[in-house]
Amino acid sequence: MFHAAPFGMMPEEIATDCVIEDERWEEAGLEGLAERAVEATLHWHEIGGEVVVMGCDDQRIAALNADFRGKPRATNVLSWPSVEHVPHAPGERPALPDEEELGDIAIAYETCRAEAKAQGKPFEHHALHLLVHAVLHLLGYDHQNDPDAEVMEATERLILQELHVPDPYDEKVQ
Repeated sequence: MFHAAPFGMMPEEIATDCVIEDERWEEAGLEGLAERAVEATLHWHEIGGEVVVMGCDDQRIAALNADFRGKPRATNVLSWPSVEHVPHAPGERPALPDEEELGDIAIAYETCRAEAKAQGKPFEHHALHLLVHAVLHLLGYDHQNDPDAEVMEATERLILQELHVPDPYDEKVQ
């Protein structure tokens, strides 16, 4: 079983650089949300590192999604790891990167807001979930098959629990 660091102990330096392209993210407190999500995720994995988070709008993320994934539409969050991850067997945790700079994340305000409303969840909780999810992608997690998706979702649940965010996959949570 994977061992998580006890909260209250910092394994290594953790840094979050936040770039606000859409002022609504400033009002929503993206900088604090990003710091909480990055710190919790890296701390849980007992590693340090630096993550850049950009708060943008749907138009900007749609352009990024088109450029990098060939999907010209808005999405909630995108991530760009700094390293190419070592393949792992389905259902196994990935080998963590040994890099200080872990990568970049972009999160779209309108999509995040609309999803939170549609799911009946507080905006802050949904944003934290998306940010934790994106940081896990930077660490090599994916959801390309059912076993990997189960590992990623279980890890998200544990980290979000530390952030006092209800299980985002529980259909009863509103």
